[in-house]
Amino acid sequence: MKNKNKIFVIFILIISSLIFCKSSFALEPNINAKAAISVEISTGKIVYEKNAYEKMFPASTTKVMTALLVLENCSLDEKETVSYEAIKAVPNGYSNANLQVGEEITVKDLLYALMLPSANEAANVLAEHVAGSVESFATMMNTRAEELGCKTTHFVNPNGIHNDGHYSTAYDLYLIAREAMKNDTFRKIVSTTKFSLPPTEVYPENNRTFTNTNKLIIYNNSNRADNYYYKNAIGIKTGFTSQAGNCLISCASQDGLEFINVVLNCELTEEGLSYRFLDSIDLFNYDYNNYEKITLKEKDSKIDEIEIKNATKATKKLDVNIKDSIIVLKNKDILAEDIKPEIVYEEKILAPILKGQVIGTIKYNVDEIEYTSELIAGSDVEHSMISIYLIIIGGILLVFSIVIMPKNKKNKYKLK
Repeated sequence: MKNKNKIFVIFILIISSLIFCKSSFALEPNINAKAAISVEISTGKIVYEKNAYEKMFPASTTKVMTALLVLENCSLDEKETVSYEAIKAVPNGYSNANLQVGEEITVKDLLYALMLPSANEAANVLAEHVAGSVESFATMMNTRAEELGCKTTHFVNPNGIHNDGHYSTAYDLYLIAREAMKNDTFRKIVSTTKFSLPPTEVYPENNRTFTNTNKLIIYNNSNRADNYYYKNAIGIKTGFTSQAGNCLISCASQDGLEFINVVLNCELTEEGLSYRFLDSIDLFNYDYNNYEKITLKEKDSKIDEIEIKNATKATKKLDVNIKDSIIVLKNKDILAEDIKPEIVYEEKILAPILKGQVIGTIKYNVDEIEYTSELIAGSDVEHSMISIYLIIIGGILLVFSIVIMPKNKKNKYKLK
């Protein structure tokens, strides 16, 4: 009977621990996308991935690379004339901004047309402006992709119109988006909800107003099931072809923490809702529910105190300060006090020492990411005069032993 009671108590304790003990990570979201990735931008920490390195069709998420190259090579006030070839190259059924042959449009307006309504002819116009032709621009795209570290990406056009030789991966698209988000103009464009193309001589009507296709950033106060608004979303780009499925590169910012999510080849729910938005929201919720940024050490704060042997009595105790702040990304269940540093000092730390002089390094390893800073002297350290005197006396004795002693030995032998 006693054994049965013990077993029962153990069983209750196990069940209680499962219910009340907080796991280190919440359950990962159930993502519909064929390929997906979620990455914290500042550290490059991948917090979720699914077939992230598998070759996929990117559809109009391609336009992130197009916009990046344009911003790197052009001024916004430059103008380009819309060519017949730029419009003709877009098959029926693909999105456009109703650009007209012969219109002269600024690079800025073309970029908004490219990124908000996902205008495919705008991509061609921009490609011709930058490189002279779509083909030459595609070469630039591939070169830039390699520079960014993309391993499985090949572009044949600037817009994502389907081609079996036009492909990328969720991870590579993250790399491209991360670079693009370093550009303030790009950030402004992809976070804009509505834009109107100004009238031109060729098209004098003022009726080309477009809403961003990224519904994460479109505020909607309704309770409709297809209200995908996510308050922390700040971009970036949708994509769709029948071969690529529904795609989305998205970015969110909250409390100084930014994540880029990529979902590729998403389907629709039975109710007709878009998984590319639902998946992205689930990923952002997972990101912010599980991770946070904290400052482990403030810049110039004291880390240690060491004693300098050859220093004066007044300065021999030296405060060791950290040169830079240590800001880490961590799972919320990891306690800051449990994160221990590794400190390495220079081999010989001797006076004199100047305030701010580097005397070592400090390293924190958090979830396989290293955060480091130099360690610096918190004050000046003066050389002890006693040490100097001892060195002088030692030098004199050394000279005496080298110069005087041999002569005495010679004299001693002569007396014999």
